[in-house]
Amino acid sequence: MSTKLIPAPLTADAFASYGDVIEVFGEPDKIINQGMCGRHHDLATLDFGSGQAGISLFNAKARSFPYSVDMVERHPEGSQAFVPLDGVPMLVIVAEDQDGTPVNLKAFVSQPGQSINLHRGTWHGVLAPIEQPGRYIVVDRIGDGPNLEEHWFNSPYTVEAV
Repeated sequence: MSTKLIPAPLTADAFASYGDVIEVFGEPDKIINQGMCGRHHDLATLDFGSGQAGISLFNAKARSFPYSVDMVERHPEGSQAFVPLDGVPMLVIVAEDQDGTPVNLKAFVSQPGQSINLHRGTWHGVLAPIEQPGRYIVVDRIGDGPNLEEHWFNSPYTVEAV
């Protein structure tokens, strides 16, 4: 038997304990490039232990509802940011940590124009674009040593459509 989750809209307040919602609000912080570009500055807290920040491109296959979550992962050595290139919404699964075990899973659905940055060590589901494939810029730690922990659930969670 699985536990059911209903995804909520992704908002900065609801997501704050897991990471940053990266999106544009209001006027730019700076106008640059001879007045032709607005810069919304420093929208996420990147956090890396050893290693360095790297930029990768991911191609992710589409997922659909109901969606089964049988595993979550975390990266103890670095934060991880996902920036959609195609405007495809993504299902974001996160969990609190209780003595090394993920608990209290939550599900969010991103809106067009939203990206996320997961705090270092945050339990999260895999990249899951909804209903169509998606391409993503991913900013995360590149370096030697382990930076991936996985937790497999005895009973999966099922995320239902909103």
